[in-house]
Order: sequence, then structure tokens, then C-alpha cells
Amino acid sequence: MLFIGLLSALTVQAADLLPRWGDRFWCDSVPELMRQSYISFGRRYAGKAWNSLPATVFAEYKKTGNRVNYERLMFDKRRQLAALVMAEIVEGQRRFLPDIVDGLQSTLEETWWGLPAHYKTELPRTEDQTVDLFNAETASLVAYTRYVLADELDHYSPLLTKRIDQEIARRILQPAVKTRYWWKTAAMNWNPWICSNWLACVLFCEHDEARKAEAIRQIEQACDAFMNAYPADGGCDEGPHYWDRAAASLFETQYLLGKSLHHDKLKAMESYIYKMYIGNDYAVNFADAHGNKALLNVNIAYPFGLLTGDKTMCQYAAYVGQQADIMHHAAELFDKSGNWPSLPRELLFLKHIRQFMREQPREPKLKNTWLPDLQIMTTREPFVAFKGGNNGESHNHNDVGSFIVYVDGEPLLLDPGVGEYTAKTFSKQRYEIWTMQSDYHNLPRINGCSQHDGKQYAARVVSYKPGQLTLDLADAYPKEASVRWWKRTVRTQDNRRVEVTDDYSLYEYKAPTQLVLMTPVRPVADKAGVVQLGRHRIRYDARQLEPAVEDISELLDPVLQQQWGQCMYRIVLTVKNQPLKTKLKYYIE
Repeated sequence: MLFIGLLSALTVQAADLLPRWGDRFWCDSVPELMRQSYISFGRRYAGKAWNSLPATVFAEYKKTGNRVNYERLMFDKRRQLAALVMAEIVEGQRRFLPDIVDGLQSTLEETWWGLPAHYKTELPRTEDQTVDLFNAETASLVAYTRYVLADELDHYSPLLTKRIDQEIARRILQPAVKTRYWWKTAAMNWNPWICSNWLACVLFCEHDEARKAEAIRQIEQACDAFMNAYPADGGCDEGPHYWDRAAASLFETQYLLGKSLHHDKLKAMESYIYKMYIGNDYAVNFADAHGNKALLNVNIAYPFGLLTGDKTMCQYAAYVGQQADIMHHAAELFDKSGNWPSLPRELLFLKHIRQFMREQPREPKLKNTWLPDLQIMTTREPFVAFKGGNNGESHNHNDVGSFIVYVDGEPLLLDPGVGEYTAKTFSKQRYEIWTMQSDYHNLPRINGCSQHDGKQYAARVVSYKPGQLTLDLADAYPKEASVRWWKRTVRTQDNRRVEVTDDYSLYEYKAPTQLVLMTPVRPVADKAGVVQLGRHRIRYDARQLEPAVEDISELLDPVLQQQWGQCMYRIVLTVKNQPLKTKLKYYIE
């Protein structure tokens, strides 16, 4: 009984975490420019019909592998609801309420709230309420809407809030407690992402005290499993793209649970995102990550930094807000804060808006960083990131030993990142996708062999000092590569160039060994010893290496084109004479 009493107190505490509709806070604390931005965003959707989500589009994933068409329709519908709710909260005049009521009713009538990529059958079934990322996130959007607009929704009709509670119980609260989902013990984003949304539903919509106690016990256990499995350096092996729903979602969960936020591991996980910051809206994009945005959502990054006492994060969030002119364009950042606008995060951010406005903006351009567990080094200037690790990481690409180079905030040698997700992306055919292959990263092709996937294919750290890392890549390749060692050293020199050394020994010669380099800049290799890349160049020993240039622009899908533009090139430096033991050295300058 004591535990249940404590849970009741926790529910009261959670209910007081955020101001609701009608609170003077919205007029007194949120700047008028920001309020008008949210209201204008909501006006786009006022009077707009609520679309259904066609079963035939849901079925496309199983029939053709396409997942984007349904996601686009679903995300747009959730965006419509979030925009209207935010506009109504800050305006407080009930103008958007009829549209919100229609939107809630339309959402509650959907068979299932998740994505076809996470479902067993080609059509959703009422009796199968699998808890996936987007079933949980939709439930959270509905639960927070119920929380902030509870009195107004009840005034419209108490049947609506009753229906919300029934649907969230049926879709989330009951199946989440009774089912031993794999994600409850996972050390990747599904765990905290779902838990943060599940917890919101527990706190705002669960009326069964016994089930509430069990749900919170399971959520705490799941979060402990996630944090305990994370490396001490806080590195996110899924890449910066997933930090927002890995470390940041863990922070949300800990915050809602009333846990201490001054935990060394949590702070290390927090710092990962600014350690991967390059500049000019770029972030290191190893694994399934996009390269052309730093992926920092102010509405979660600022509360994370503020409540954990991380000044660097607070200033980074303020810098992103300043660059985006958040006072005039708050709704644009809100719109981009997830697959659809994240209402709970925006509410938490605005609760601290006065502190945010006093923050000093500053880019987190750290000179050197080293994550020993993840085996990632960064240094500047020019900016270089070099990774080891293994090919069994979450959202893995076969990229052990790859590096990237940015000069003046622009990519010179890049990691292509990840393109459009399809059925193949998370299937046994994943490594048929070219962006997942070592042949399309800045890596050697040894004796005609590429890297293989699997945790056993890994790098060994030989040495590290600020600005210089040496890795042995031999074990990242299969036995067929016949490599005794491959010691790759990457280091910066004199703040103007990057030196790469590949010192290797082979057991035998089987096929040509090559060095692959990826670039968005058209290479010109008409002069021996030099590959020109616009204002920059790669300088190599022409006695050792023979260059060739491949235009691979036709491989770029719309997502990759959005990241890098219309062009991408693959430089292949083939080792001449094929010695069994040698040292290759080249410079990027």
C-alpha cells in the first residue's frame, strides 16, 4: 500500500509538471512573437478535413517494401493535431477546439496507431495492439492533449476524455504491462523512446492503481537495463540521428519519474551529441544517420542541459535557437522536432523559456574528443572524425576504420549515411544496400574483400593521443582477405591538413588492394600524385597508387540528394605492384 501511495503522489507531481490551457503562464511568460508563431501554424489546419489512413497504403509495406507513403500520411495527420493543440494552448480562446475534437475522434477510430514496418500482417487488426514506437508516440500525443485541455474537452463532452482513457488503456496500458516485449531489455532507442511515451500514458490516463504500480516498476526496470548496457563514455552506436530518441528519451523518462538527473552515465550520454557536432549544421553521421543537420532539437536539448547542469548543452541549444530565430519561427522548430511536432517536449521547453532567453549562445566546437568505448575520435581544424568499433553495432554500417573530413564546415570526404528506409533496410538483405557496405565508405578493400557484418568484425585500438588515432583493422575483414595487420593512422597536421597512413601486411596476394574515398566534390585526377577536389586536394605517392574516379550520383535516392545534393563520387586508389607488406601515406589538404 505504501508503494501505491507513493505512486499516487508521483501522479500528482507529474500532473503539476506543465502548465495547462487557461494558465496565465502562456500570456505572462511566452513571448508574444512565439505565441503568434504557434497560432499561425495552427491556423494552417483550421477547418481542414481529417484524412483517413487507407488500408491499401498500409499494405504497401508487405506487398512492395514501401514504408514512406503510409508514414507520410500518418505523420501529416499527427502534425495537424499537434499544431492545433499548441495553437489552442497559447491562444486560449477555444477557437481551435472543434478541430481538435474532430481530430481526436478521427485518431481514436484508427485500427492501430503504429507503422506497417512494425506489424506482422498486411492490414492492422483491432485485436492486435502491438506496442511499437509510433503506437506509443501517438498515445503520448493524445494523452498530453487530454492533460492540457482536460477541462475544455470535458466541457465539450465528458464522453471524449472517457473514450481517450479507454483507447489508451486498450492500445498501450494493458498490452505494455502484460507482454514481454524485446525492447524492454534492449540497449537501443526503442527502449527509452517507448518508455517515455508509455510513462506519460500511465501518469495521465491510468486509473488502475495496481496496474500503474506494475507499469512504473517495469518502466524503471527497462530504463535501468538501457542505461546499464550503455558504455561509460556515453557513445550512441546508433549514430547522432538516434540520440534524440535514445539518451534524450531516457532523460524524459527519468524526469517524469522524478529521478536524479545528476547521474554520471546520463551526463556522458548527453554530451555525446555535442561531441559529434561539426559546424554549419553538420554532425558526424556514422551508422544510420543523416549528415546535413546537427539533429539537435532545442525543445528537448535545452531542458536536458538545464536540469542536468550541463552549460555546454544549454549554450548549444541557445545557439541553435538563435540561428533559427526562434522568437519569430518557434513553430518551424516545433514542426521539425520529430517525425511530427513533439507536443510534450515543446511544453517542457516552454516551461523554461525565461531561462532559455537569458542563455548565452555558443557553438560547442570542441578541439579534441575521444570516446574509448565507442572508439570514435574527433579533432579540428580541419574537422576529422575517425571510428573503430565493430560491425555488430545497432544500426550498423560495415564501416570499421572509416573517417570523414570537413573543411570550413563543409564535407570534403564523407560518410554517405542512410537513405530512404525500405523493407530491406532492417532485413537479412540490409547489406545489399550500397550505403551499408564498406566499399562505399572511406576504407580499404583488401585483396578484393570487403568488410563483413557481425560483432566479431572489429577494430583494435593501437594508440590514441589528441588529434591522432591508430587502429588495427585486420579483424574487420574476413579470412579471405588474408591480412596479417592493417594499421591505419589518421592525424591532423598544422591545422591545415590531414595525414592518413595505412601500414599493412598480407599473408598472400589474391586480388588488387584498393583505398576507397567518398566525396561530394567532383574529383579531377589528371595530374600524377594529386586528386583535385575544388580548392582542396588529395596528395599521394604516384609510385604506389593509381587513381580512378567513379560518378555514383545515380545511386542517390531522394533522401541522400536532400543531404548531399545531386552528386557523389567514389575515388579508388589501387595499390601498384601489390606488395605483401608496405606503408601507404596520403594527405588531404
